[in-house]
Amino acid sequence: MSREKQMSDRRQFLCLLPMVAAVVLLVSTAVPSFAAEKKSAPLVLVVGATGGTGREVVKQALARGLRVRALVRDEAKARVQLGDAVQYVVGDVRTGAGFESAVKGANYVVSALGSNVRNDPENTPERVDYGGVKALAEASASSKVKHFVLVSSMGATHTDHPLNRMFGNILVWKKKGEDALRSSGVPYTIVRPGGLLDAPGGAAGVKVFQGDDLRNQGRIPRADVATVCLEALGDPAARSKTFELISDSTGTRTDFAVMFAGLAADAR
Repeated sequence: MSREKQMSDRRQFLCLLPMVAAVVLLVSTAVPSFAAEKKSAPLVLVVGATGGTGREVVKQALARGLRVRALVRDEAKARVQLGDAVQYVVGDVRTGAGFESAVKGANYVVSALGSNVRNDPENTPERVDYGGVKALAEASASSKVKHFVLVSSMGATHTDHPLNRMFGNILVWKKKGEDALRSSGVPYTIVRPGGLLDAPGGAAGVKVFQGDDLRNQGRIPRADVATVCLEALGDPAARSKTFELISDSTGTRTDFAVMFAGLAADAR
């Protein structure tokens, strides 16, 4: 090869170097940037994650791009239900075990706890719906959680409700859990759904009420309850508010920002 040809090839190679470098830079910065975005996504702790409503919260939170952590008693069993995209902390809401680790670094908490003595006699309303919620709220306040959404129940203020006679004063203890959350100092929203349905969500809008008037009876899919919980997270208009929730049979789409803004804050 002549010297002139070698010089020409060298000049062409040097001209291509900036383009190659630009491509390499583009590729090398694109991947870390995606990783950084994922790492910086808000982290939501879901407690009661293996229950019907909790599973919906986990599924929808992941679909929204949130990082999800679940406090569970049996990680292997929970992993089968919730998958590998979830962070797991092993603990027990009845004793408060694992709460400190579970709330550490969490931006938000959604509690879908519900007692069930039929599955386990130790899962009493006093230990789960009150004691577990109280301990979780206090741990969340200490860890500076930004927003705690609690799924409670319509009828919580009615001590003479038939469910109290049937299930060990379950609504009485749920109300005590609500009050413990209100007193904890952590920013909160309390959602009181009507009868829960294992049905697809999004088929109807939602109706909200305040005052726990049992004339406003109705049912609602767990998936729609989960949607409301996640819509509330981080919305200042939803904080310090308690409301009842049922499906809207008209099927109109709900404007959640307007809905939360229209609710009255809890009396202090």
